[in-house]
Amino acid sequence: MIKPRALRPGDRVAIVSPASACAREEFDRGVEELRRLGYEPVYHDSVFDRSVFTSGPPELRAAAFVRAWSDPSVAALIAVRGGYGSVHLLPQFNGWSPQQSPKLFIAYSDNTSVLTWLTCHCGITAVHGPMLEGRLARGSAGYDEESFTRVLQGRGAGLVLAPPELSVVNAGDATGPLYGGTMTQLTASLGTPYAFSPPAGCILFLEDVNERPYRIDRMLTQLQLGGILGRAAAIVFGEMRGCDEGEGGPTARSVVETFLEDADVPVLFGFPSGHTTGPCWTLPLGVRVRVTTSPASVVIEESPVE
Repeated sequence: MIKPRALRPGDRVAIVSPASACAREEFDRGVEELRRLGYEPVYHDSVFDRSVFTSGPPELRAAAFVRAWSDPSVAALIAVRGGYGSVHLLPQFNGWSPQQSPKLFIAYSDNTSVLTWLTCHCGITAVHGPMLEGRLARGSAGYDEESFTRVLQGRGAGLVLAPPELSVVNAGDATGPLYGGTMTQLTASLGTPYAFSPPAGCILFLEDVNERPYRIDRMLTQLQLGGILGRAAAIVFGEMRGCDEGEGGPTARSVVETFLEDADVPVLFGFPSGHTTGPCWTLPLGVRVRVTTSPASVVIEESPVE
């Protein structure tokens, strides 16, 4: 994997909007939080553009992303928010080689499309972590500052991530490179030139929000039939916020337990990265982590930056 350089105090961080548009007040609060952390936020005015579903047309969003990535004064890119539309950028990236000037991209949710392209197709590490809207804009209530700053600054190796919400579905220990993101985007990519294609022996991180339990089962079935689950040395599920049926119906966890009861790999449930009720924790993609179930934790063994 190609590792971008670690962030340093005073570095310029470009704010990009690959998916949906953001509320201006959220944007401004997120900018102030980046400044509080010691970085210099920069952005192009196109970040405020709006289309029906997205933050402007694909050509505009892709051009802004490439422009920020190619700027030698920019150390990293962070997404404004998710929503919908990041997959539109991928055909626009044809012919572009981000490996020539590798940078960190920090995002989650719909931006899983870009995270997957960078990690699986370009071989560049990336970060599944907080964006501006609802996360940095809320300060310490919106994200876990320790995991965010340590991962970005190259101090993540050795960090033990053991949030209290994390629980064990299947016991065991495993080590491998971490790949994944929001299940809706991962499964939607299959069968396309930009398909989610992690290597054998990987640690899979799977999360989503407001998907009914039968849809979780459907996506797990698709990942299984597509050969993705069979490559996993361990699977870590997110909080799966809003994915329970309610009123005594099935839950996301019960679906996971039933689906993976015969899986011979460790499985954890409830890691709070991505769509979380509380602070969003940061995970490095494309580098080695260790999953332990006694106690339940994800240990970062390799930094995604140099």
